[in-house]
Amino acid sequence: MPEKQKMPEGAIPCLDKGFVRLVDSMGGDEAIVQAARVSYGKGTSKVSQDRGLIRYLMRHRHTTPFEMVEFKFHAKMPIFVARQWVRHRTANINEYSLRYSEARDEFYYPDPEHIQFQSVLNKQGRAGKVPKKLTDKVKKYFREISERSFEMYQELNDEGLAKELIRAILPVNLYTEWYWKNDLHNLLHFIGLRSDPHAQYEIRVYSDAMAESVKKVAPFAWEAYQDYVVDGMRFSRVERSLLESRLPERVIDDILEDLAYQITATLHNNKPRKDGDLYEFYQKQGGSDVKSDFHLKWGSGEIELGNARELREFREKLTKMRKSRRE
Repeated sequence: MPEKQKMPEGAIPCLDKGFVRLVDSMGGDEAIVQAARVSYGKGTSKVSQDRGLIRYLMRHRHTTPFEMVEFKFHAKMPIFVARQWVRHRTANINEYSLRYSEARDEFYYPDPEHIQFQSVLNKQGRAGKVPKKLTDKVKKYFREISERSFEMYQELNDEGLAKELIRAILPVNLYTEWYWKNDLHNLLHFIGLRSDPHAQYEIRVYSDAMAESVKKVAPFAWEAYQDYVVDGMRFSRVERSLLESRLPERVIDDILEDLAYQITATLHNNKPRKDGDLYEFYQKQGGSDVKSDFHLKWGSGEIELGNARELREFREKLTKMRKSRRE
C-alpha cells in the first residue's frame, strides 16, 4: 500500500487532507497589457496606464488578453469534488491513475458543521442544523463504508485482480490528485462560479485557495474582476426599463453634476490647467453650476478622483437613461 502523502511545500490546505499548490504561472498583468497593445514592448507605459487598460478590458469583456496568462496547479481533492471540477472543460488535466497505481487509504470525512439537511429551496444545496445523534450516524457511516471498501480493495489487489476494475469498489470520498492548467480568463470564470456562496462548500475551498494565487500573480486583473464582475451588476431590458421609469430625473441630474466635477478634477490632476480655464473646462464636461457655486465646491477639497474613461462611460449611460425617460 502506498504511503500517505505529505503536504507539499507552499501548498494551501483544503478540507481534511487536500491541498492546492501553485506549481507555475506564465505571465501576469504585464502579459495582459502587452497582448492588448500587441506592438508595444515592456516599459512603454506607466503602471497607472497598465491598470487603466486592464480595467477597460475587463469592463468591456475583451477576454483574449486575459487568456495569455496561465496557471498550473497541483491539487488533491475527493473524487466527488474532482467530478464537479472537470465540468469546466477549458483546462489541461493529468490525474493520478488508479488503473496504474494503487489507491491510497485517504478519504474525506466532513466536519460536523458541514453535515446538514437537504435544502428545501435549493435542490443542489444543504441547509439546517442536524441533531448530534444524526450527525454522529453520518460520521460513522462515512468511516465504515470508507474503511470497509478499502479493505475489500486491498484484498482483491493482493489477489492480483486488475486495478482498473477493483477501483470501482471505492467510494467517491476517496482522495485523488492532479495537475491542472488553465488560463486566467477561464480560471476567473471558474472562481466566479465555484467561490459563489451557492456553490458546494467542498469545492468552494479549492476555488478560494486558487484565488489567492491570482491575487498575487495578476493583482490589477484581480482588482478589475472584483470591481466589474463580482461586485458589478448588469441589468436586463425589463430591469433597466423599470429604473428609467421610476428613478426621478433630479437624481440622475445630481449624479451627472457630480460626474462633471469628478471628470474635471481627474483630468486636471493628470494634466493641470490654469485656474482661469477651469470653469470653462468643467462646463465642457457637462457641468451646469454657476461660476460662484463651482469655485465654492472646487475649493472644498471634497471632489473624488477616478478613472476619466470610466467616469465618462458612466456619464454616457446616465445620459442615455435620461434620454429614454423623455422619449
